[in-house]
Amino acid sequence: MTQFIQTLMDGIAVGSLYALIALGYTLVYGILQFINFAHSDVFALGAWSSLAVAMMFGLSATSEVAPAWYVGVAVLISAMIICGVVGYLIERFAYRPLRSAPRLNVLITAIGVSLLLENAGQLQFLHNGKALPVPFGPYPKAMPQLLPDRVLATFHDVQFRLVDLVVLSTAIVLMIAMQWLIYRTKIGMAMRAVSYNVRTAALMGINVDRIISITFVIGSALAAAAGFLYSMKYTQLKQTADSVWVLLGLKAFVAAVVGGIGNVRGAMLGGIVIGLIEFFGVAYLSSNYRDVYVFVLLILVLLVRPQGILGTGAVEKV
Repeated sequence: MTQFIQTLMDGIAVGSLYALIALGYTLVYGILQFINFAHSDVFALGAWSSLAVAMMFGLSATSEVAPAWYVGVAVLISAMIICGVVGYLIERFAYRPLRSAPRLNVLITAIGVSLLLENAGQLQFLHNGKALPVPFGPYPKAMPQLLPDRVLATFHDVQFRLVDLVVLSTAIVLMIAMQWLIYRTKIGMAMRAVSYNVRTAALMGINVDRIISITFVIGSALAAAAGFLYSMKYTQLKQTADSVWVLLGLKAFVAAVVGGIGNVRGAMLGGIVIGLIEFFGVAYLSSNYRDVYVFVLLILVLLVRPQGILGTGAVEKV
């Protein structure tokens, strides 16, 4: 029972992070019908931007006392704004000029943007031959403690920690806000209209360029929030070109496909399912195949239900 509860808690917490990243994938695909492979790097940028903002507040990994709660909120909002701006720039200068180009051109551009973000994050700035104390660089760094290391409750020898509660609750709040935005606001209605038919939406007076830019900003902000929450749970940040970020992004993409690519609710469900499959596979089968479980699930879903759990099949009239 102890192992089951611990595995369930970890799977839901990490699965909620996958869901936040998967929302960015599914939003862009739902409107533009292509996969933004630079999205995992925006997620990494969110984690490192959180570190940068925390350092601006004078915090470091050696700080013994956690700051006030509003400092963590300020770091989260700042990281979301930074990545939102980056997402807008990516869409405006990398993808918009290629909107009518073949899909292969867009795919190559997405890979190029991904490599640009990965390598730009590893730049080391020097002054008089000495490295400046900037948060980015070619070496892993530790995230400052923004939350007190506190145990809230214990059940069957399983400790429920404050950081896990904050990660899960923040992810749930953001996903509910995303759900409300898509289905209860005019911007969400416009986004759904553009995803259904771009030309018809433009004829109805919708500013398609503006809606697409907003979609990239929202998706990038959610990836930044996931990066911030990831840095809270796993405080050791790898350099931006490390394969761990790419693998996390691929798992989030798998979550979007499993839930139903282009379906907002499906991305949320897919993230939780992927998290549970991964952690229960590690706990009860073998930790050597941690990543294998995720991609085996992807293959099974593509064989049995290619449109995903909540996805709908496209009907084409011939």
